[in-house]
Amino acid sequence: MTQAADGDLVATPPADDSLKEACGVFGVHAPDQPVAHLTYLGLYALQHRGQESAGMAVTDGVDITVVKDMGLVSNVFDERTLAPLTGHLAIGHTRYSTTGSSTWRNAQPVYRAVGTTGFALGHNGNLVNTAELAAEAGMLPGMVTSDSDLVAELLCASIEAMADVDDVIPGDALVQALVEVLPRLEGAFSLVIMDAERVIGVRDPNGLRPLCLGLLEAGGWVLASESPALDIVGAHFVRELDPGEMVVIDADGVQSVPVFPEERLDPTLCLFEFVYFARPDSRLYGRSVHHARVRMGELLAEQAPVEADMVMGVPESGLPAAEGFARASGIPYGQGLVKNRYIGRTFIAPSQKMRALGVRMKLNPLKENIAGKRLVVVDDSVVRGTTQKQLVGMLREAGATEVHLRLSSPPIKWSCFYGIDTGTRAELLAHNMTIDEIREYLNVDTLAYITLDRLVTATGTTPEAGFCDACFTGNYPVAIPVELRKNVLEKDTSDPLGEPLDYPSTLLESIQGEAALAADDTLSGA
Repeated sequence: MTQAADGDLVATPPADDSLKEACGVFGVHAPDQPVAHLTYLGLYALQHRGQESAGMAVTDGVDITVVKDMGLVSNVFDERTLAPLTGHLAIGHTRYSTTGSSTWRNAQPVYRAVGTTGFALGHNGNLVNTAELAAEAGMLPGMVTSDSDLVAELLCASIEAMADVDDVIPGDALVQALVEVLPRLEGAFSLVIMDAERVIGVRDPNGLRPLCLGLLEAGGWVLASESPALDIVGAHFVRELDPGEMVVIDADGVQSVPVFPEERLDPTLCLFEFVYFARPDSRLYGRSVHHARVRMGELLAEQAPVEADMVMGVPESGLPAAEGFARASGIPYGQGLVKNRYIGRTFIAPSQKMRALGVRMKLNPLKENIAGKRLVVVDDSVVRGTTQKQLVGMLREAGATEVHLRLSSPPIKWSCFYGIDTGTRAELLAHNMTIDEIREYLNVDTLAYITLDRLVTATGTTPEAGFCDACFTGNYPVAIPVELRKNVLEKDTSDPLGEPLDYPSTLLESIQGEAALAADDTLSGA
Protein backbone atom coordinates (compact mmCIF):
# COMPACT_ATOMS: atom_id res chain seq x y z
CA MET A 1 0.00 0.00 0.00
CA THR A 2 0.99 3.63 -0.41
CA GLN A 3 -0.04 6.71 1.54
CA ALA A 4 -2.23 9.39 0.00
CA ALA A 5 -1.83 13.10 0.66
CA ASP A 6 -4.66 13.00 3.21
CA GLY A 7 -2.88 10.28 5.16
CA ASP A 8 -5.18 7.44 4.11
CA LEU A 9 -3.61 4.17 3.10
CA VAL A 10 -4.19 3.40 -0.57
CA ALA A 11 -3.81 -0.05 -2.10
CA THR A 12 -0.97 -0.36 -4.58
CA PRO A 13 -2.27 -0.96 -8.11
CA PRO A 14 -1.89 -4.59 -9.14
CA ALA A 15 0.84 -5.50 -11.57
CA ASP A 16 -1.45 -7.75 -13.61
CA ASP A 17 -4.10 -6.44 -15.99
CA SER A 18 -6.90 -8.88 -15.22
CA LEU A 19 -10.37 -7.48 -14.72
CA LYS A 20 -11.22 -6.54 -11.14
CA GLU A 21 -14.57 -7.07 -9.45
CA ALA A 22 -16.45 -4.59 -7.33
CA CYS A 23 -17.05 -6.42 -4.04
CA GLY A 24 -18.39 -9.39 -2.17
CA VAL A 25 -21.23 -9.13 0.37
CA PHE A 26 -22.41 -11.44 3.14
CA GLY A 27 -25.18 -11.30 5.73
CA VAL A 28 -26.38 -13.66 8.46
CA HIS A 29 -29.30 -13.72 10.92
CA ALA A 30 -28.65 -16.56 13.36
CA PRO A 31 -29.55 -16.11 17.05
CA ASP A 32 -27.40 -18.08 19.51
CA GLN A 33 -24.70 -18.65 16.90
CA PRO A 34 -21.24 -17.03 16.47
CA VAL A 35 -22.32 -14.67 13.69
CA ALA A 36 -18.98 -12.82 13.56
CA HIS A 37 -17.10 -16.06 12.96
CA LEU A 38 -19.65 -17.14 10.36
CA THR A 39 -19.23 -13.79 8.62
CA TYR A 40 -15.45 -14.16 8.68
CA LEU A 41 -15.74 -17.55 6.98
CA GLY A 42 -18.21 -16.19 4.44
CA LEU A 43 -15.93 -13.29 3.58
CA TYR A 44 -13.02 -15.68 3.23
CA ALA A 45 -15.01 -17.55 0.58
CA LEU A 46 -15.67 -14.23 -1.19
CA GLN A 47 -12.10 -12.92 -1.01
CA HIS A 48 -11.68 -13.26 -4.79
CA ARG A 49 -14.29 -10.53 -5.31
CA GLY A 50 -12.23 -7.85 -3.57
CA GLN A 51 -8.83 -7.66 -1.90
CA GLU A 52 -8.47 -3.97 -1.00
CA SER A 53 -10.39 -3.89 2.27
CA ALA A 54 -12.62 -6.04 4.45
CA GLY A 55 -15.11 -5.33 7.19
CA MET A 56 -18.13 -6.49 9.13
CA ALA A 57 -20.89 -5.05 11.30
CA VAL A 58 -22.39 -7.05 14.20
CA THR A 59 -25.29 -6.28 16.53
CA ASP A 60 -26.57 -7.75 19.78
CA GLY A 61 -29.95 -6.07 19.34
CA VAL A 62 -28.83 -2.84 20.99
CA ASP A 63 -25.49 -1.68 19.63
CA ILE A 64 -24.03 -2.09 16.14
CA THR A 65 -20.25 -2.58 16.11
CA VAL A 66 -18.33 -2.06 12.86
CA VAL A 67 -14.77 -3.32 12.29
CA LYS A 68 -13.08 -2.67 8.95
CA ASP A 69 -9.60 -2.05 7.59
CA MET A 70 -7.49 -2.12 4.47
CA GLY A 71 -6.16 -5.51 3.40
CA LEU A 72 -7.29 -9.11 3.07
CA VAL A 73 -9.85 -10.75 5.35
CA SER A 74 -7.11 -12.69 7.16
CA ASN A 75 -5.18 -9.45 7.77
CA VAL A 76 -8.15 -7.53 9.12
CA PHE A 77 -9.62 -10.20 11.42
CA ASP A 78 -8.21 -12.70 13.90
CA GLU A 79 -9.48 -14.39 17.06
CA ARG A 80 -8.69 -11.32 19.15
CA THR A 81 -10.67 -9.10 16.78
CA LEU A 82 -13.62 -11.47 16.48
CA ALA A 83 -13.98 -12.44 20.16
CA PRO A 84 -15.83 -9.29 21.32
CA LEU A 85 -18.12 -9.22 18.27
CA THR A 86 -21.09 -11.01 19.81
CA GLY A 87 -24.64 -10.78 18.58
CA HIS A 88 -27.39 -12.45 16.57
CA LEU A 89 -26.92 -10.89 13.16
CA ALA A 90 -24.13 -9.45 11.05
CA ILE A 91 -23.12 -8.30 7.58
CA GLY A 92 -19.70 -8.36 5.91
CA HIS A 93 -17.94 -6.92 2.89
CA THR A 94 -14.80 -7.35 0.78
CA ARG A 95 -13.99 -4.44 -1.51
CA TYR A 96 -12.42 -3.57 -4.81
CA SER A 97 -13.07 0.09 -5.57
CA THR A 98 -14.94 1.09 -8.72
CA THR A 99 -16.57 4.29 -7.46
CA GLY A 100 -14.43 6.06 -4.88
CA SER A 101 -10.73 5.56 -4.31
CA SER A 102 -9.19 2.73 -2.33
CA THR A 103 -8.91 4.32 1.12
CA TRP A 104 -9.95 3.38 4.65
CA ARG A 105 -12.76 5.92 4.50
CA ASN A 106 -14.35 4.02 1.62
CA ALA A 107 -13.99 0.59 3.25
CA GLN A 108 -17.30 -1.04 4.12
CA PRO A 109 -19.73 -1.68 5.75
CA VAL A 110 -20.88 1.93 5.83
CA TYR A 111 -22.53 2.90 9.14
CA ARG A 112 -25.09 5.64 9.86
CA ALA A 113 -27.36 6.55 12.77
CA VAL A 114 -30.50 8.69 12.59
CA GLY A 115 -32.33 9.22 15.85
CA THR A 116 -32.99 5.77 17.28
CA THR A 117 -32.29 4.03 13.95
CA GLY A 118 -28.76 2.82 13.26
CA PHE A 119 -27.86 0.77 10.23
CA ALA A 120 -24.90 -0.61 8.29
CA LEU A 121 -24.68 -1.25 4.55
CA GLY A 122 -22.49 -3.24 2.16
CA HIS A 123 -22.65 -2.78 -1.61
CA ASN A 124 -21.53 -4.86 -4.59
CA GLY A 125 -21.82 -3.06 -7.92
CA ASN A 126 -21.71 0.46 -9.25
CA LEU A 127 -24.43 3.11 -9.59
CA VAL A 128 -24.53 5.10 -12.83
CA ASN A 129 -26.64 8.04 -11.57
CA THR A 130 -24.40 8.82 -8.59
CA ALA A 131 -23.67 12.44 -9.53
CA GLU A 132 -27.35 13.13 -10.28
CA LEU A 133 -28.48 11.74 -6.91
CA ALA A 134 -25.82 13.72 -5.05
CA ALA A 135 -26.87 16.92 -6.81
CA GLU A 136 -30.56 16.30 -6.06
CA ALA A 137 -29.70 15.83 -2.39
CA GLY A 138 -27.70 19.07 -2.36
CA MET A 139 -24.44 17.39 -1.45
CA LEU A 140 -21.22 19.36 -1.97
CA PRO A 141 -18.11 17.67 -3.42
CA GLY A 142 -16.37 15.59 -0.76
CA MET A 143 -19.41 15.11 1.51
CA VAL A 144 -19.60 11.50 0.33
CA THR A 145 -16.84 9.73 -1.56
CA SER A 146 -18.44 6.56 -2.88
CA ASP A 147 -21.80 5.52 -4.30
CA SER A 148 -22.28 3.24 -1.27
CA ASP A 149 -21.74 6.24 1.02
CA LEU A 150 -24.30 8.15 -1.03
CA VAL A 151 -26.94 5.41 -0.65
CA ALA A 152 -26.43 5.51 3.12
CA GLU A 153 -26.93 9.30 3.13
CA LEU A 154 -30.10 9.02 1.05
CA LEU A 155 -31.46 6.44 3.50
CA CYS A 156 -30.63 8.76 6.40
CA ALA A 157 -32.51 11.61 4.76
CA SER A 158 -35.52 9.39 4.15
CA ILE A 159 -35.56 8.08 7.73
CA GLU A 160 -35.26 11.63 9.08
CA ALA A 161 -38.17 12.77 6.92
CA MET A 162 -40.33 10.02 8.45
CA ALA A 163 -39.71 11.21 12.01
CA ASP A 164 -42.89 13.30 12.10
CA VAL A 165 -45.06 10.87 10.13
CA ASP A 166 -47.58 9.28 12.47
CA ASP A 167 -48.16 6.00 10.62
CA VAL A 168 -44.46 5.01 10.48
CA ILE A 169 -43.48 2.49 13.13
CA PRO A 170 -39.95 3.44 14.36
CA GLY A 171 -38.65 -0.11 13.99
CA ASP A 172 -39.81 -0.23 10.37
CA ALA A 173 -38.21 3.06 9.35
CA LEU A 174 -35.26 1.44 7.58
CA VAL A 175 -37.45 -0.86 5.48
CA GLN A 176 -39.74 2.02 4.51
CA ALA A 177 -36.73 4.19 3.67
CA LEU A 178 -35.42 1.46 1.38
CA VAL A 179 -38.78 1.24 -0.37
CA GLU A 180 -38.56 5.01 -0.98
CA VAL A 181 -34.86 5.22 -1.96
CA LEU A 182 -34.17 2.06 -3.95
CA PRO A 183 -36.32 2.94 -7.00
CA ARG A 184 -34.20 6.09 -7.40
CA LEU A 185 -31.00 4.07 -7.86
CA GLU A 186 -29.79 3.12 -11.34
CA GLY A 187 -27.02 0.72 -12.23
CA ALA A 188 -25.70 -2.35 -10.45
CA PHE A 189 -26.32 -2.94 -6.77
CA SER A 190 -26.52 -6.06 -4.68
CA LEU A 191 -26.86 -4.79 -1.12
CA VAL A 192 -26.81 -6.23 2.38
CA ILE A 193 -28.20 -3.88 5.04
CA MET A 194 -28.76 -4.40 8.75
CA ASP A 195 -30.19 -2.64 11.74
CA ALA A 196 -30.49 -3.98 15.27
CA GLU A 197 -33.29 -6.40 14.37
CA ARG A 198 -33.00 -7.52 10.75
CA VAL A 199 -30.75 -8.29 7.81
CA ILE A 200 -31.95 -7.11 4.40
CA GLY A 201 -30.80 -8.20 0.96
CA VAL A 202 -31.50 -6.26 -2.24
CA ARG A 203 -30.75 -6.98 -5.88
CA ASP A 204 -31.03 -4.34 -8.61
CA PRO A 205 -33.86 -4.74 -11.17
CA ASN A 206 -31.39 -5.98 -13.81
CA GLY A 207 -29.76 -8.51 -11.47
CA LEU A 208 -26.36 -7.38 -12.79
CA ARG A 209 -24.56 -8.66 -9.69
CA PRO A 210 -25.38 -11.99 -8.01
CA LEU A 211 -26.94 -12.50 -4.57
CA CYS A 212 -28.28 -15.73 -3.07
CA LEU A 213 -30.12 -16.95 0.02
CA GLY A 214 -29.24 -19.93 2.23
CA LEU A 215 -30.62 -21.70 5.31
CA LEU A 216 -28.30 -22.71 8.16
CA GLU A 217 -28.60 -26.27 9.44
CA ALA A 218 -28.59 -25.03 13.04
CA GLY A 219 -31.22 -22.40 12.28
CA GLY A 220 -30.85 -18.99 10.71
CA TRP A 221 -30.53 -17.43 7.29
CA VAL A 222 -27.60 -16.32 5.16
CA LEU A 223 -27.20 -13.92 2.23
CA ALA A 224 -24.09 -14.06 0.05
CA SER A 225 -22.78 -12.89 -3.31
CA GLU A 226 -21.98 -16.49 -4.25
CA SER A 227 -23.09 -19.94 -3.14
CA PRO A 228 -19.63 -21.17 -1.91
CA ALA A 229 -19.97 -18.69 0.97
CA LEU A 230 -23.07 -20.64 2.01
CA ASP A 231 -21.22 -23.94 1.81
CA ILE A 232 -18.39 -22.78 4.05
CA VAL A 233 -20.77 -21.84 6.90
CA GLY A 234 -22.87 -25.00 6.57
CA ALA A 235 -25.89 -23.36 4.94
CA HIS A 236 -28.08 -25.01 2.33
CA PHE A 237 -28.57 -23.09 -0.89
CA VAL A 238 -32.22 -22.02 -1.12
CA ARG A 239 -32.34 -19.78 -4.19
CA GLU A 240 -30.93 -16.75 -5.93
CA LEU A 241 -32.70 -13.48 -5.25
CA ASP A 242 -34.73 -12.36 -8.23
CA PRO A 243 -33.74 -9.16 -10.05
CA GLY A 244 -35.38 -6.26 -8.22
CA GLU A 245 -36.17 -8.32 -5.12
CA MET A 246 -35.71 -7.19 -1.51
CA VAL A 247 -35.79 -9.80 1.27
CA VAL A 248 -36.13 -8.89 4.94
CA ILE A 249 -34.84 -11.45 7.44
CA ASP A 250 -35.83 -11.12 11.09
CA ALA A 251 -37.09 -13.23 13.98
CA ASP A 252 -40.18 -14.13 11.95
CA GLY A 253 -38.18 -15.54 9.01
CA VAL A 254 -37.80 -14.30 5.44
CA GLN A 255 -40.17 -11.86 3.78
CA SER A 256 -39.96 -10.75 0.15
CA VAL A 257 -40.89 -7.10 -0.36
CA PRO A 258 -41.72 -5.64 -3.80
CA VAL A 259 -39.72 -2.48 -4.48
CA PHE A 260 -39.41 -1.85 -8.21
CA PRO A 261 -42.17 -1.44 -10.80
CA GLU A 262 -42.63 -4.36 -13.16
CA GLU A 263 -41.42 -2.39 -16.20
CA ARG A 264 -37.95 -1.98 -14.65
CA LEU A 265 -37.37 -5.70 -14.15
CA ASP A 266 -35.02 -6.87 -16.90
CA PRO A 267 -32.72 -9.81 -15.94
CA THR A 268 -29.24 -9.11 -17.34
CA LEU A 269 -26.68 -10.86 -15.13
CA CYS A 270 -23.09 -9.89 -15.96
CA LEU A 271 -21.88 -12.54 -18.42
CA PHE A 272 -18.35 -12.18 -17.08
CA GLU A 273 -19.48 -13.78 -13.82
CA PHE A 274 -19.54 -17.06 -15.77
CA VAL A 275 -16.27 -16.34 -17.60
CA TYR A 276 -14.06 -15.17 -14.76
CA PHE A 277 -15.42 -13.52 -11.62
CA ALA A 278 -17.46 -16.19 -9.90
CA ARG A 279 -15.73 -19.08 -8.21
CA PRO A 280 -15.90 -22.28 -10.28
CA ASP A 281 -17.89 -23.97 -7.48
CA SER A 282 -20.59 -21.27 -7.66
CA ARG A 283 -24.02 -21.68 -9.20
CA LEU A 284 -25.57 -18.88 -11.26
CA TYR A 285 -28.98 -19.07 -12.88
CA GLY A 286 -29.06 -22.55 -11.34
CA ARG A 287 -26.07 -23.67 -13.43
CA SER A 288 -22.58 -24.82 -12.43
CA VAL A 289 -19.96 -22.20 -13.27
CA HIS A 290 -17.25 -24.87 -13.57
CA HIS A 291 -19.31 -26.89 -16.01
CA ALA A 292 -19.97 -23.76 -18.07
CA ARG A 293 -16.25 -23.01 -18.29
CA VAL A 294 -15.44 -26.55 -19.37
CA ARG A 295 -18.14 -26.24 -22.02
CA MET A 296 -16.59 -22.96 -23.22
CA GLY A 297 -13.37 -24.84 -23.90
CA GLU A 298 -15.21 -27.59 -25.76
CA LEU A 299 -16.98 -25.07 -27.99
CA LEU A 300 -13.70 -23.22 -28.58
CA ALA A 301 -12.10 -26.44 -29.79
CA GLU A 302 -14.94 -26.93 -32.25
CA GLN A 303 -14.78 -23.30 -33.38
CA ALA A 304 -11.01 -22.89 -33.69
CA PRO A 305 -9.23 -26.27 -34.02
CA VAL A 306 -5.47 -26.42 -34.30
CA GLU A 307 -2.76 -29.09 -34.48
CA ALA A 308 -0.74 -29.14 -31.29
CA ASP A 309 1.02 -31.39 -28.78
CA MET A 310 -0.43 -30.13 -25.48
CA VAL A 311 -3.31 -28.03 -24.15
CA MET A 312 -2.54 -25.97 -21.05
CA GLY A 313 -4.58 -23.47 -19.07
CA VAL A 314 -3.49 -20.22 -17.45
CA PRO A 315 -4.11 -20.65 -13.68
CA GLU A 316 -6.65 -20.45 -12.28
CA SER A 317 -9.49 -19.18 -14.45
CA GLY A 318 -8.21 -20.73 -17.69
CA LEU A 319 -7.95 -24.28 -16.37
CA PRO A 320 -11.56 -25.51 -16.75
CA ALA A 321 -11.77 -24.21 -20.33
CA ALA A 322 -8.41 -25.84 -21.11
CA GLU A 323 -9.78 -29.13 -19.78
CA GLY A 324 -12.77 -28.79 -22.10
CA PHE A 325 -10.61 -27.85 -25.09
CA ALA A 326 -8.41 -30.91 -24.56
CA ARG A 327 -11.42 -33.20 -24.17
CA ALA A 328 -13.09 -31.98 -27.37
CA SER A 329 -9.91 -31.78 -29.47
CA GLY A 330 -8.26 -35.00 -28.38
CA ILE A 331 -5.00 -33.12 -27.70
CA PRO A 332 -3.40 -34.19 -24.38
CA TYR A 333 -3.98 -31.87 -21.44
CA GLY A 334 -0.90 -30.91 -19.45
CA GLN A 335 0.38 -28.48 -16.86
CA GLY A 336 2.61 -25.76 -18.29
CA LEU A 337 2.61 -23.17 -15.53
CA VAL A 338 3.10 -23.31 -11.77
CA LYS A 339 1.32 -20.62 -9.77
CA ASN A 340 2.76 -19.09 -6.63
CA ARG A 341 -0.34 -19.36 -4.45
CA TYR A 342 1.05 -16.93 -1.88
CA ILE A 343 0.99 -13.97 -4.25
CA GLY A 344 -2.36 -12.21 -4.27
CA ARG A 345 -3.75 -9.82 -6.84
CA THR A 346 -2.37 -6.75 -5.10
CA PHE A 347 1.28 -7.46 -4.28
CA ILE A 348 3.65 -4.49 -4.06
CA ALA A 349 5.68 -3.70 -7.17
CA PRO A 350 7.92 -0.75 -6.17
CA SER A 351 9.57 -0.14 -9.54
CA GLN A 352 8.86 -0.48 -13.25
CA LYS A 353 11.41 -3.29 -13.47
CA MET A 354 9.64 -5.14 -10.67
CA ARG A 355 6.25 -4.55 -12.29
CA ALA A 356 7.60 -6.06 -15.50
CA LEU A 357 8.46 -9.17 -13.51
CA GLY A 358 4.94 -9.32 -12.10
CA VAL A 359 3.88 -12.34 -14.16
CA ARG A 360 6.99 -14.29 -13.11
CA MET A 361 6.18 -13.55 -9.47
CA LYS A 362 2.85 -15.31 -9.95
CA LEU A 363 3.55 -17.89 -12.69
CA ASN A 364 6.58 -19.90 -13.68
CA PRO A 365 6.84 -22.28 -16.66
CA LEU A 366 7.41 -26.01 -16.33
CA LYS A 367 10.20 -26.23 -18.92
CA GLU A 368 10.21 -30.02 -19.06
CA ASN A 369 6.56 -30.02 -20.16
CA ILE A 370 6.95 -27.15 -22.62
CA ALA A 371 10.26 -27.57 -24.45
CA GLY A 372 9.89 -28.66 -28.06
CA LYS A 373 6.08 -28.66 -27.99
CA ARG A 374 3.32 -26.93 -29.88
CA LEU A 375 1.09 -25.46 -27.18
CA VAL A 376 -2.55 -24.48 -27.04
CA VAL A 377 -2.75 -21.91 -24.23
CA VAL A 378 -6.28 -21.30 -22.91
CA ASP A 379 -7.07 -18.15 -20.94
CA ASP A 380 -10.29 -16.37 -19.99
CA SER A 381 -9.70 -12.95 -21.59
CA VAL A 382 -7.31 -10.30 -22.84
CA VAL A 383 -7.77 -6.80 -21.39
CA ARG A 384 -4.67 -4.68 -21.97
CA GLY A 385 -2.53 -7.61 -23.11
CA THR A 386 0.47 -6.96 -20.88
CA THR A 387 0.05 -10.19 -18.92
CA GLN A 388 -0.38 -12.40 -21.99
CA LYS A 389 2.54 -10.75 -23.79
CA GLN A 390 4.89 -11.54 -20.91
CA LEU A 391 3.41 -15.00 -20.56
CA VAL A 392 3.97 -15.87 -24.22
CA GLY A 393 7.55 -14.63 -23.92
CA MET A 394 8.09 -16.94 -20.94
CA LEU A 395 6.71 -19.93 -22.83
CA ARG A 396 8.91 -19.30 -25.85
CA GLU A 397 11.95 -18.89 -23.61
CA ALA A 398 11.07 -22.25 -22.06
CA GLY A 399 11.29 -23.86 -25.52
CA ALA A 400 7.75 -23.86 -26.91
CA THR A 401 7.92 -24.20 -30.70
CA GLU A 402 4.41 -22.81 -31.28
CA VAL A 403 1.95 -20.94 -29.06
CA HIS A 404 -1.75 -20.93 -30.02
CA LEU A 405 -3.84 -18.69 -27.75
CA ARG A 406 -7.52 -19.51 -27.19
CA LEU A 407 -9.79 -17.23 -25.14
CA SER A 408 -13.06 -18.19 -23.48
CA SER A 409 -14.55 -14.71 -23.87
CA PRO A 410 -15.09 -12.52 -26.95
CA PRO A 411 -12.88 -9.43 -27.46
CA ILE A 412 -13.41 -6.84 -24.70
CA LYS A 413 -13.99 -3.61 -26.62
CA TRP A 414 -16.14 -1.54 -24.26
CA SER A 415 -15.72 -0.32 -20.69
CA CYS A 416 -17.91 -1.58 -17.87
CA PHE A 417 -19.77 0.97 -15.73
CA TYR A 418 -21.56 -1.56 -13.51
CA GLY A 419 -18.84 -2.57 -11.08
CA ILE A 420 -15.93 -3.99 -13.08
CA ASP A 421 -12.72 -2.01 -13.42
CA THR A 422 -11.94 -2.41 -17.12
CA GLY A 423 -10.33 1.00 -17.53
CA THR A 424 -11.21 3.29 -20.43
CA ARG A 425 -11.78 2.08 -23.97
CA ALA A 426 -8.43 3.60 -24.93
CA GLU A 427 -6.76 1.05 -22.63
CA LEU A 428 -8.54 -1.98 -24.10
CA LEU A 429 -6.43 -3.89 -26.61
CA ALA A 430 -9.40 -5.10 -28.66
CA HIS A 431 -10.72 -1.55 -29.02
CA ASN A 432 -7.48 -0.38 -30.58
CA MET A 433 -6.41 -3.41 -32.65
CA THR A 434 -7.84 -6.02 -34.99
CA ILE A 435 -7.57 -9.65 -33.96
CA ASP A 436 -4.64 -10.17 -36.32
CA GLU A 437 -2.87 -7.10 -34.90
CA ILE A 438 -3.43 -8.47 -31.39
CA ARG A 439 -1.96 -11.81 -32.53
CA GLU A 440 1.17 -10.04 -33.77
CA TYR A 441 1.42 -7.89 -30.63
CA LEU A 442 1.17 -10.92 -28.33
CA ASN A 443 3.58 -12.89 -30.57
CA VAL A 444 1.35 -15.97 -30.83
CA ASP A 445 1.07 -18.23 -33.87
CA THR A 446 -2.72 -18.22 -33.88
CA LEU A 447 -5.36 -16.43 -31.81
CA ALA A 448 -9.07 -17.15 -31.41
CA TYR A 449 -11.78 -15.72 -29.17
CA ILE A 450 -14.97 -17.66 -28.49
CA THR A 451 -17.98 -16.14 -30.24
CA LEU A 452 -20.67 -14.51 -28.12
CA ASP A 453 -23.37 -16.97 -29.13
CA ARG A 454 -21.17 -19.93 -28.17
CA LEU A 455 -20.33 -18.30 -24.84
CA VAL A 456 -24.01 -17.88 -23.97
CA THR A 457 -24.70 -21.46 -25.10
CA ALA A 458 -21.91 -22.69 -22.80
CA THR A 459 -23.66 -21.27 -19.74
CA GLY A 460 -26.47 -23.79 -20.26
CA THR A 461 -29.08 -21.23 -19.25
CA THR A 462 -32.55 -20.82 -20.70
CA PRO A 463 -33.29 -18.11 -23.30
CA GLU A 464 -35.20 -16.17 -20.63
CA ALA A 465 -32.15 -15.93 -18.36
CA GLY A 466 -30.73 -12.71 -19.82
CA PHE A 467 -27.16 -11.38 -19.73
CA CYS A 468 -25.30 -8.07 -19.83
CA ASP A 469 -22.70 -8.34 -22.62
CA ALA A 470 -21.89 -4.61 -22.81
CA CYS A 471 -18.11 -5.10 -22.56
CA PHE A 472 -18.28 -7.17 -25.76
CA THR A 473 -21.02 -5.38 -27.70
CA GLY A 474 -21.49 -1.88 -26.28
CA ASN A 475 -25.16 -2.67 -25.57
CA TYR A 476 -25.63 -1.18 -22.09
CA PRO A 477 -28.86 -2.32 -20.36
CA VAL A 478 -28.87 0.80 -18.16
CA ALA A 479 -28.10 4.16 -19.78
CA ILE A 480 -24.68 5.65 -18.96
CA PRO A 481 -24.40 9.41 -18.22
CA VAL A 482 -21.67 11.33 -20.02
CA GLU A 483 -19.96 12.57 -16.86
CA LEU A 484 -19.56 9.15 -15.21
CA ARG A 485 -16.11 8.38 -13.83
CA LYS A 486 -14.66 6.45 -10.92
CA ASN A 487 -14.01 9.40 -8.59
CA VAL A 488 -17.20 11.27 -9.49
CA LEU A 489 -17.97 12.15 -5.86
CA GLU A 490 -14.53 12.99 -4.58
CA LYS A 491 -13.60 16.50 -3.60
CA ASP A 492 -10.36 16.58 -5.57
CA THR A 493 -12.25 16.38 -8.89
CA SER A 494 -13.42 20.00 -8.52
CA ASP A 495 -12.00 23.31 -7.41
CA PRO A 496 -13.66 25.22 -4.48
CA LEU A 497 -16.08 26.86 -6.92
CA GLY A 498 -17.25 23.52 -8.23
CA GLU A 499 -15.56 23.86 -11.64
CA PRO A 500 -13.69 20.84 -13.07
CA LEU A 501 -9.96 20.78 -12.47
CA ASP A 502 -7.68 21.37 -15.44
CA TYR A 503 -7.06 17.76 -16.42
CA PRO A 504 -4.63 17.08 -19.27
CA SER A 505 -6.71 17.33 -22.44
CA THR A 506 -6.11 13.71 -23.45
CA LEU A 507 -7.35 12.41 -20.09
CA LEU A 508 -10.38 14.70 -20.06
CA GLU A 509 -11.30 13.68 -23.61
CA SER A 510 -10.92 10.03 -22.64
CA ILE A 511 -13.21 10.44 -19.59
CA GLN A 512 -15.87 12.38 -21.49
CA GLY A 513 -15.63 10.45 -24.75
CA GLU A 514 -15.85 7.08 -22.99
CA ALA A 515 -19.15 7.81 -21.31
CA ALA A 516 -20.52 9.75 -24.29
CA LEU A 517 -19.95 6.79 -26.58
CA ALA A 518 -21.64 4.51 -24.09
CA ALA A 519 -24.60 6.87 -23.69
CA ASP A 520 -25.00 7.33 -27.45
CA ASP A 521 -24.89 3.60 -28.08
CA THR A 522 -27.37 2.94 -25.31
CA LEU A 523 -29.84 5.42 -26.75
CA SER A 524 -29.40 4.17 -30.28
CA GLY A 525 -29.61 0.51 -29.27
CA ALA A 526 -26.26 -0.23 -30.90
